[in-house]
Amino acid sequence: MTASHTARQLARAELTRAIKEAATRRLAETGAAALSLRAVARDLGLASSALYRYFPSRDALLTALIVDAFNALGAAAESAAAVPADPGARWLAACRAVRQWALVHPHEFALVYGSPVPGYRAPTDTVDPATRITRLMAGLVVEAHASGLLRPPAEPLPGPGLVVQEVLDSVGGAPAEPYADLVERSLTLWISLIGTISFELFGHLNKVVTDYSAYFDAAMIVAGEAIGLRIPALPPVRQPTTSGAGQAP
Repeated sequence: MTASHTARQLARAELTRAIKEAATRRLAETGAAALSLRAVARDLGLASSALYRYFPSRDALLTALIVDAFNALGAAAESAAAVPADPGARWLAACRAVRQWALVHPHEFALVYGSPVPGYRAPTDTVDPATRITRLMAGLVVEAHASGLLRPPAEPLPGPGLVVQEVLDSVGGAPAEPYADLVERSLTLWISLIGTISFELFGHLNKVVTDYSAYFDAAMIVAGEAIGLRIPALPPVRQPTTSGAGQAP
């Protein structure tokens, strides 16, 4: 590889990064639905045609932003869950990391978990990054089950099963009794995580709870215990500095 070829690669990587940063700023200003390559090019002082050599369409740029957001969010959760502790403590630490990331990056969180962008269909490129967190959370539940730290439900959910067969196949089939409803319970746990963050981020908890961080922990403890996880008390976390709406009181 020649020095000139390496320099071109570095220049391309740098401009790609600048394009995505400008597009992220646009998300904050106008939202994902109004994102356009022309506007991003104007922000960078470039001709629109120059951007098409990097991203052939608005949807390609959106996909790059979505993949980056999912990967950053997944990396934050994985890092938090890597501490040596029992699965319940690591699960709560990962949940906290997801919330911390969302409060610091509210527009990116809204891009991946907010309203769908009209006319955009996510390609398969987004599937693996999008499932990083769910794979992590599922792994912690499996670990708790394997180590005998997962409590069976006091009463099983009424049948029949509520999860489609493709999902059950992806996790090796329905678990054996008394954990036959574990996949359904895990789904409610995941929805509780994203839903609680969304309620805070988009202002639905304003003048409802006294302490957003403490309420988040309480909600995650309730959700975790509903699936059978033992969630130990962890030291409170300092409220992160946010860059958008939904700031904690």
